[in-house]
Amino acid sequence: MTDLRLTADQTGERLDQFLARSVEGLTRSAAQRLAEEGAVTCNGRPVRKNTRTIQGDVISLVLPDPEPVDVAPQNIPLDVAYEDADVIVVNKPVSMVVHPAPGHPDGTLVNALLYHCKNSLSGINGALRPGIVHRIDRDTSGLIIAAKNDAAHLALAAQLQDHSLYRYYEAVCVGGLREDRGTVDAPIGRHPVDRKKMAVDRKNGRPAVTHWEVLGRYPGYTHIGCRLETGRTHQIRVHMASIGHPLLGDVVYGAKKPVPGLAGQCLHARRLSFLHPRTGERLTVECPLPHYFQAVLERLEGGRL
Repeated sequence: MTDLRLTADQTGERLDQFLARSVEGLTRSAAQRLAEEGAVTCNGRPVRKNTRTIQGDVISLVLPDPEPVDVAPQNIPLDVAYEDADVIVVNKPVSMVVHPAPGHPDGTLVNALLYHCKNSLSGINGALRPGIVHRIDRDTSGLIIAAKNDAAHLALAAQLQDHSLYRYYEAVCVGGLREDRGTVDAPIGRHPVDRKKMAVDRKNGRPAVTHWEVLGRYPGYTHIGCRLETGRTHQIRVHMASIGHPLLGDVVYGAKKPVPGLAGQCLHARRLSFLHPRTGERLTVECPLPHYFQAVLERLEGGRL
């Protein structure tokens, strides 16, 4: 059983929404099923899926046994940045999909993790996403953390919720930013027309905050670092596009013409910092910029982009 204590900013939220936000990868529909099955209690008493939360409430959650994993392990080389008995941090290459999905049944990070970790992955996210605590886009490279057991998964998910798991990215955006640093605080939701895209939605979107800083300036482009407070889908890409500086190579939120030498947007998850789920010690893991990113910077330095 896992206990989650509600904070002031979670007051008034529906129970199913709270659970979906607090346990990364747990969908709202799955949270509703758990409530209907009596696997969720509030202060020790059964609770409905649409109950409104109150500060100080303790929500107890009994997760089902992991589903049998029907995704095949594959011997795909992994660039492991950190690993112990509870967590593994991988430097994901660009173009690798995180978990199986329509059009990408295998060759994913999950397939590689299943081979590398054998039976040591958390089962909270079910058969298709074992161990996955958070995600990064296929065409974004860099660090992603996976949990090897359910206790570690829940602890890391709680850190995502309370913003104590820090994620730092580097990117190249189009145009020259006037300030040296800034913050984009704009809620993100599904695009009202194109449901495959996200957009700033101040009425129905979920809170999203991105802090950015200038790392280098070039004619027509800016090399930036971004620290996430929240982890919405496509957050950095949507936020930077919303202030008129889409990421270089982002054909979804920026120019539709691909950039030669780039598989997608120029975006790399450079650093992760988290409290170890067993020891409580803060760990910071970093990885270098990949070759494609370095090549872009060299072209910018030489004025060849």
